[in-house]
Amino acid sequence: MNSINASQQHCSILIIIQTHSTAITSNQHSIHIFLPPHSFSRKKMAGELVKKEESLNLKITNKSHVQPEEKIGRKEYQLVTFDLPYLAFYYNQKLLFYKGEDFDGMVQKLKLGLGVVLKEFHQLAGKLGKDEDGVFRVEYDDDMVGVEVVEAVADEIAVDQLTVAESSSNLKELIPYTGILNLEGMHRPLLAVQLTKLKDGLAMGLAFNHAVLDGTATWQFMTSWAELCSGSPSTSAPPFLDRTKARNTRVKLDLSLPEPNEKPTSNGEAKPTLRERIFKFSESKIDKIKSTVNENPPSDGSKPFSTFQALSSHIWRHVSHARNLKPEDYTVFTVFADCRKRVDPPMPESYFGNLIQAIFTVTAAGLLSAHPQQFAASLVQKAIEAHNAKAIDERNKEWESAPKIFEFKDAGVNCVAVGSSPRFKVYDIDFGWGKPENVRSGTNNKFDGMIYLYPGKIGGRSIDVELTLEPEAMGRLEQDKDFLLEA
Repeated sequence: MNSINASQQHCSILIIIQTHSTAITSNQHSIHIFLPPHSFSRKKMAGELVKKEESLNLKITNKSHVQPEEKIGRKEYQLVTFDLPYLAFYYNQKLLFYKGEDFDGMVQKLKLGLGVVLKEFHQLAGKLGKDEDGVFRVEYDDDMVGVEVVEAVADEIAVDQLTVAESSSNLKELIPYTGILNLEGMHRPLLAVQLTKLKDGLAMGLAFNHAVLDGTATWQFMTSWAELCSGSPSTSAPPFLDRTKARNTRVKLDLSLPEPNEKPTSNGEAKPTLRERIFKFSESKIDKIKSTVNENPPSDGSKPFSTFQALSSHIWRHVSHARNLKPEDYTVFTVFADCRKRVDPPMPESYFGNLIQAIFTVTAAGLLSAHPQQFAASLVQKAIEAHNAKAIDERNKEWESAPKIFEFKDAGVNCVAVGSSPRFKVYDIDFGWGKPENVRSGTNNKFDGMIYLYPGKIGGRSIDVELTLEPEAMGRLEQDKDFLLEA
């Protein structure tokens, strides 16, 4: 990890953080990575929850695979610099709940629609592979198995029992591929879906290979799938599939799965127990946060703070306080920013792949608490605005000259990291039986300080904050009336 001098604590800086539990050796554009065997198991994850809920008594009733409904032939798509760092992350998990009585009819419609949407999004029906030079790519052919679809029953529990603010450990039963690394996409589908029958509805658990697509592409796929299931003759925005238009540097990576008897490279420390819950900020609360931080605009002519910058700085300050950090402790704010409009030339919103980069800013906890919220918001704003096409290009060149594969939790010390956006219209995903009752993320890629922002189901400018924290800090945050904006 890069060292940070005390003299730097007043400014926002970009940092690159290298994992301590991953052994990496470099040789020009080739690296060899050994990941601890626990990475490949479905054992307890860092997102393990405090509450030990009773099992859902879930039973698997069917397992099948869905392929594009028409023959496409052999297709190959090179993974580019924006994609490759995510090979050592886990599959990106999403969970949507729907009310409805006709489970069998819903499943049939979903599978038929999936076959149609995969004609355009056929990369998700393929596998990861390498070309003759060792460069990773997505490979598709008509004889591949396609998308994995599991059907299950847990009909003793109702939708409303699973959509409460506090996440329960049994939600993991509803989502496939917990603890599965993206690198394993060389041997398993790039998309897995689990459809579970509940007492009064359906739970849709999804696992997307994060080396293949980011959040923007994920929700574009989900929107397209829903459109076709709802009777639309075509998708509103076909995916832009040529990743090399965003970056065409060929980077050879030699990544190896560990042998079963290989000793872990981690320090053997137990995984921390974490809590996951959703904080709902109404439109009026969001407006209050934004207006408060913009009351005294900066004298340097900076733009007014955006909703994202206002809310992020609000969360960063209060989480840091809830952690009882010492004034001299560093804390990092990280945002995985969409670069589609930042790269030169800009890429279309429909670009299918990863086009995100982590942006870091760091300061001392004492400075966050000693200054009004404008201080934190200004750090976030300046870091985001500085991440222009030139900065992106420099970051890519630096990475390509000495590739580093990070683990998902390498977002910084005492970090608050945002990995989703309220711009994603997750509550518009209607397959023909109504909007989802609730949308949330699985436990994969979650760590202390990880945040997913979603638009609130109630609409308007409301935002749901899905936050993972250590139990003691979460307990203090839940009692923080200034954070909750309660009188």
